Amino acid sequence: MDFARIRDLMVETQVRPSDVTDPRILRAMRSLPRERFLPAHKRALAYADIEAEAAPGRTLLRPRDLAKLVQALDPKGDERALEIAGATGYGAAVLAACCQFVVTLDPDPDLSFAARAALESVGVNNAKTVSTAAISGWSDEAPYDLIMLNGAAEIVPDAWLAQLAPGGRLGVIVRDGAAGAARIYTRTGDKSAYTIAFDAAPPVVPGLERPPAFAF
Repeated sequence: MDFARIRDLMVETQVRPSDVTDPRILRAMRSLPRERFLPAHKRALAYADIEAEAAPGRTLLRPRDLAKLVQALDPKGDERALEIAGATGYGAAVLAACCQFVVTLDPDPDLSFAARAALESVGVNNAKTVSTAAISGWSDEAPYDLIMLNGAAEIVPDAWLAQLAPGGRLGVIVRDGAAGAARIYTRTGDKSAYTIAFDAAPPVVPGLERPPAFAF
């Protein structure tokens, strides 16, 4: 397959028409070989307008949703970011093109290992991988200017908001049943508020489901 040609088509038919104008994001998505972040038997779907499966039950965000989420977070070149549930690290690679440094976290150590290998293979040297529960974030290197979830959540853990620097932003797609929307939280002092950036409904990351309601 001519992945370079298909990569350009992805940007021109999925990303740019979705009002993504940040040249850093467009440049990164044109140059990063997304297929290297997927298992060999899934690489033919690397540039499809879907949540590509990186492992059983785990996906990468659709290219359009990832690009819009990164753009809504408005990353700066001197900022530090945390990607949560990053799977094989494609989102971290795009963020790394816009930030000073990125930590990508995944609860599955095998996926973290795959992310490290993929990031190294594409020459991303300002990102590191760690493995712990998604709900906990990664306090060891907090605070972060940006935090982004690769996937959706039914809950927004307090730990994520607590790990933001003053003025920091959290981008998370929150699902409510079949519907979902990307929220951009901004931390001011000890408080935070959010705005809705766009509609999206990727799969909920395991461990980020809403606890079942107690029925009497």
